[in-house]
Amino acid sequence: MSIIIKNISKSFGSFKALDHINMDIQTGELVALLGPSGSGKTSLLRIIAGLEAPDQGTILFDNEDITHIHTKERKVGFVFQHYALFRHMNVFENVAYGLKVRPKKLRPSKKEIEKKVYKLLQLVKLEAFSDRYPSQLSGGQRQRVALARALAVEPKVLLLDEPFGALDAKVRKDLRRWLRRLHDDFHITSIFVTHDQEEALDVADRVVVMNEGRIEQVGSPEEVYDHPNSPFVYDFLGNVNLFRGRLHKGKLHQGNFQIDVPEYIEAENTTAVGYVRPHEISVERKENSSDAVSAIIKHIHVVGPIVHLELQINDTAEFLEAELTKELYRNLQLKTGEQVFVKPKQLKVFVPEDFSI
Repeated sequence: MSIIIKNISKSFGSFKALDHINMDIQTGELVALLGPSGSGKTSLLRIIAGLEAPDQGTILFDNEDITHIHTKERKVGFVFQHYALFRHMNVFENVAYGLKVRPKKLRPSKKEIEKKVYKLLQLVKLEAFSDRYPSQLSGGQRQRVALARALAVEPKVLLLDEPFGALDAKVRKDLRRWLRRLHDDFHITSIFVTHDQEEALDVADRVVVMNEGRIEQVGSPEEVYDHPNSPFVYDFLGNVNLFRGRLHKGKLHQGNFQIDVPEYIEAENTTAVGYVRPHEISVERKENSSDAVSAIIKHIHVVGPIVHLELQINDTAEFLEAELTKELYRNLQLKTGEQVFVKPKQLKVFVPEDFSI
């Protein structure tokens, strides 16, 4: 089922939760709404579900206006962060609940319900836990029960609000992988809310980055990470180094060094900020180019195959973070307190005329 969101706005008192949101979601897509707390992502999800009414705008499912249609009639499955399972019901009863409360003429037979529930429990690998109660399950198991319950009623749209936020890192990663496979099997249009950048980039077909009730950028995980269209998106999607300076005839000047920025060849004395990710910082023992800057290694942190360096630019209070492979780190034989020469391999520049910095 396709979803079209047209000009949706929502306020709670003086707080503007959503400000003219427009977005198209294709049938079978898995879309992540990503942003910090207060960015409007959960409000948008609840409006799509029918749990909140917009102040203005329209929601269409398969080009049909459902803005004022009751939640029960939208055929939406909703999974909450804290599972929302019925504590007095066992796993089987929780998954079967949505089928059993259907109107009599639409309700499957007892045998059909049993068959469907066990099929779903096999899918979520909990068939051996059908008679257990939520209190007897781990957090990851409870979340899988919640997903099975949402899928039991055959929703046309699956909505997930921070589905793995209450779980520890390893369980969260396993369930992310499982959700991706589940989505590929069911091919159901799905939207999930998260503030976890890694989760959104790992699972989603497309990522919608939200900030202060507005959409900052929409694109594939690769597009939003590699080609951010604003300082906010760049900063929100992972660590970033800032080079604050002035643009002049294709160069960004900061202190005693300058960086080539050929796309701004016509700029003259324009305030700007260059953004570069830690893995895009080149580190050398010798000064091999004019746009390299000398820095002192202040801290070295080795994590698995990646080595993190904290560097202080000479004669300034500016710090940089760089990431190297362990192989390169060993070849350079780097030590804390030593001088090295660093330069950005790729720099994205934003100027205040276009973006707030």
